Amino acid sequence: MGKKLRQMLNKHPRRVRRALEMLPGTTAWLIILFPFWGAFFMPRIVAYFTIAFLVFWFYRSFLGAWLGVKGYWRIKQAEKTNWQKKYRQSHPDGQAEWDKIRHLIVIPNYNEAVVKLSQTLDHLVCQKDINLKQLWVVLAMEARAKDAHQRAKILLRQYQGHFGQLIATFHPADIVGEVKGKASNETWAAKQAKKLLVDQKNFGLRHVTITTCDADACFHPQYFSALAYHFLTNKNRFLRFWQSPMFNHNNPWHLPAFVNIVSTLSSVLHLAFIQEPENLFLNYSTYSASLKMIDAVGYWDTDIIPEDWHIFLQAFFHQQGKIEVEPIFLPTSLDAPEAKTYFGTLKNRYEQCKRHAWGASDIPYAIEQAINHPEIPRWSRFLRVYKIIECHLLWPTNWFILTLGGWAPTLVNPVFSQTNLGYNLPKIAQTILTICLFFLVTAITLDLILRPKKEPIAWWRYLKEYLQWVLMPVATLLMAIIPALDAQTRLMLGKRLEYRVTEKV
Repeated sequence: MGKKLRQMLNKHPRRVRRALEMLPGTTAWLIILFPFWGAFFMPRIVAYFTIAFLVFWFYRSFLGAWLGVKGYWRIKQAEKTNWQKKYRQSHPDGQAEWDKIRHLIVIPNYNEAVVKLSQTLDHLVCQKDINLKQLWVVLAMEARAKDAHQRAKILLRQYQGHFGQLIATFHPADIVGEVKGKASNETWAAKQAKKLLVDQKNFGLRHVTITTCDADACFHPQYFSALAYHFLTNKNRFLRFWQSPMFNHNNPWHLPAFVNIVSTLSSVLHLAFIQEPENLFLNYSTYSASLKMIDAVGYWDTDIIPEDWHIFLQAFFHQQGKIEVEPIFLPTSLDAPEAKTYFGTLKNRYEQCKRHAWGASDIPYAIEQAINHPEIPRWSRFLRVYKIIECHLLWPTNWFILTLGGWAPTLVNPVFSQTNLGYNLPKIAQTILTICLFFLVTAITLDLILRPKKEPIAWWRYLKEYLQWVLMPVATLLMAIIPALDAQTRLMLGKRLEYRVTEKV
């Protein structure tokens, strides 16, 4: 069977790729409309499907809340740890190895202001329990961006002498075959940095980690000492990504409710699911790895938009399925989408979500690679592909099943509403979703507790944070579900997505 699939894939690569690109959007629309068209022909199946999904959602909500609480305590424990001291205690003769480590930090950016990039660099300057000379910082500028050279010059002068190395690279705009975006920029920057800082200085590649981050990323002060510890103590260090919990905590108190709601949900869910029992989590947005591994897989593909999950897949299939992601429980804080106007902020959030949801384009790549790599255990390939499909299938469809699935069949088919199952379906849905509110309150509270306390917060602002959640059904529909459906529909119809950098203010 696998051989026949490989033959078909190799014989008709474009047709197969196009069919696979249509799969996410087509499936999403079938599921969304299923409670309506299915109510005419198979109402009982629709009802049982809805109940099964509600039970699944209850489990996911419980798991998210439980892992979120667990993650909170793991963060507190990690913050109390002196990672360099811990390494010395377990490796009394290992100081020389610790001192050899260099952390290459690539900061891709486009039109971000000097003050925004300074915020990221300031958090690097504040790193503790590690010699700042072990940090190699790369300002990955876009040559086509306005005032790129001038902004780089200001930052290089301002932070000169703080790090072991601080350089700026300028990604050309006219490289044939590239897609404008983060992936092509960070590939250019990482290759240039390796050439200048590793190859020309004859520095050992095996002693270098690489971290790629968003331009607004604020690392925890202990992140790079913890990264050094995890890197040095892991015998599979060249087969690992490291991921910190990502929180949109740079600007939470003055966001529109619609944006704040979805940002809070994404933050807490990220904390929860980097602890998934199956260990199937994929790296996201800001993450670290060994430069040796990234170099071995050829860096980030430059013809794609969503690069984080894609680089995992590149490494996973290149390294015979041995790649995993390990959490470092020291939060990285990011900006939630924001603009100078209210509606500009909503638009930024919509476009960012649509860009993230374009990650559904990784599904064809993952399936093709799974078919072409029979040397990787079948179950391992299946789980990785399943995880990506599950995420991108639930994203645009869950709202419709949860909100409409319990009521649509009885409204569309009045005859079915007279049956025992039809009569009880809305009640079952309401009961399960009401119980799930407890898990939601847990998530909201966790996010509030974990927000940095830069200034005293009035009690009424905390009250407002809870009251705004009455808008959750509308907020999630407009700021998460529809953008994802937009992206998958574009992919289904063969319309390409242009990379749009989220505005930073």
